[in-house]
Amino acid sequence: MKQFECVPNFSEGRDADRIERIVAPARAVAGVTVLDVERNADHNRCVVSLVGEGDALLDAVYRMIEVASREVDLTHHAGEHPRMGATDVVPFVPLGEATMADAVRLAERLGERVGGHLAIPVFLYAAAARRPERSDLAKVREGQFERLRTAIGTDPARAPDFGPTKIHPTAGAVAIGARPVLIAYNVYLTTPEVAVAKKVAKAVRARDGGLPEVKALGFEIRERNRAQVSMNLTDYRVTPMHRAFEAVRREAARYGAGVEESEIVGLVPEDALFDAADYYLQLHAFDRAAILERKVRSVDEGAPGHESIASFTSRLAARTPTPGGGSAAALAGAVASALGEMVLAYSIDPAAPAEPLVAARSALAEGRRRFLGLVDEDARSYEAVRTARRARKERPDDPAVGPAVLAALRSAAAVPLETARRAANLAESLAAVRSATKAALASDLVTAVALFRAAVEGALANVEINLADLKTAGDSTAELESEVARLRSGR
Repeated sequence: MKQFECVPNFSEGRDADRIERIVAPARAVAGVTVLDVERNADHNRCVVSLVGEGDALLDAVYRMIEVASREVDLTHHAGEHPRMGATDVVPFVPLGEATMADAVRLAERLGERVGGHLAIPVFLYAAAARRPERSDLAKVREGQFERLRTAIGTDPARAPDFGPTKIHPTAGAVAIGARPVLIAYNVYLTTPEVAVAKKVAKAVRARDGGLPEVKALGFEIRERNRAQVSMNLTDYRVTPMHRAFEAVRREAARYGAGVEESEIVGLVPEDALFDAADYYLQLHAFDRAAILERKVRSVDEGAPGHESIASFTSRLAARTPTPGGGSAAALAGAVASALGEMVLAYSIDPAAPAEPLVAARSALAEGRRRFLGLVDEDARSYEAVRTARRARKERPDDPAVGPAVLAALRSAAAVPLETARRAANLAESLAAVRSATKAALASDLVTAVALFRAAVEGALANVEINLADLKTAGDSTAELESEVARLRSGR
């Protein structure tokens, strides 16, 4: 099932019991996890982070909005943060295989339900916006609850996408949309002067010529006697946290102020923090796969047969050197083996099992287990090559380094070669019993053979890359080249 994050913002940041009453319905929905609840008294706002499957997540958020519409009365609400609704904004964020289009559809479904059943006007924003100007949340929320009360029924440009064309008397209106991961990031200045924070915010935000993908406002935080620059980094890959922080520091210095500290509201991608570490520590060619916790996770979650497809493909998609094509080829072999096993399981007559089918199924089962092991072995062999090369660079005069590099390269070629050899052999054995399999499973058998071919081609490509390195190192590669040619020709 496709997974999404949802980060609803509610206009209540002071009453802990009220906040818990709003969040409680989501905790009771199966398939949804409440990851985090952040509240701020000065902003009078709380931010809830949820994750779950589409339908369950939609149901959980609807229940929260329903409770918030009873618990929060905007006619008696005051806080530093702009707001137009008891539930002010509800963004859906696609995760894993989910797409932005999937998130937009969730936003539309929730909007229709909220507008129709709760009589709260709904404005679709960001990627879900149906009007270009509503891609910007600030434009949607312009004038806040107080001005929207009169504008919504008289100005056609302020007509909602769902729900009545009049404001809910106490719950206001809500913006529901879809967007990528956003980082809510606040920087506290060493001055209580809110005018300084507003000038800094104007200088750094994108719409006034500042940093791209940055939204910023200046606030007075009375509880701390400090001014705050509150930012939303809508794409941290374009403007990372450290760049936003340094821009605020430079602008504040113009007015004789400094930076006291900063804070992250809600959740943050770990790569955003690693980006900051790279910058401030001036790390050279740092490999994030070398981070202890990531390495432990890869061992704990990546053991053959224990990792989910979703987890493996997430690691495969990450900006890390392993797992790579060799591991993917081995996984293709494992899936092909499993599918072939299923075809034969249905084709073998329990009363009179044909020996060729039984033998082929046994070989496929053994192959599936070995391919799962090769997934991890391929990643380890590549890491061994990188380690050996690093040693050669750091200790060029060490006589032990050269043989270590050569041994690592040989292993890195041997692992995908085994993948290719096994995949070719199993494809041949499956093709040999094809006529004895059930006709209804023909498409499954074709898929299995195609996956075996993909495993062979992908693994051989990895072998050839290592052959080039072995030649450079002065090793004999004639035998390996002959094996590659044989496997590729299908002989």
